Amino acid sequence: MRVKCAICDKVENIDDESSVAKRLRNRPIHTYMCEECYQRIAERTKERWATGKFHIYRGADS
Repeated sequence: MRVKCAICDKVENIDDESSVAKRLRNRPIHTYMCEECYQRIAERTKERWATGKFHIYRGADS
């Protein structure tokens, strides 16, 4: 399955039977992010969280 990163527009091939491919097929609202973009966002989120000024607002059920 060919997928395109929602952030950097990089086109990649993923296995048709992978859980990511199944999720994208069954729920079109989900978007794909390449591993580099995913890691970059994770690192920057951790950096912002470490400053103490970053708050994650959880729903009423949490």
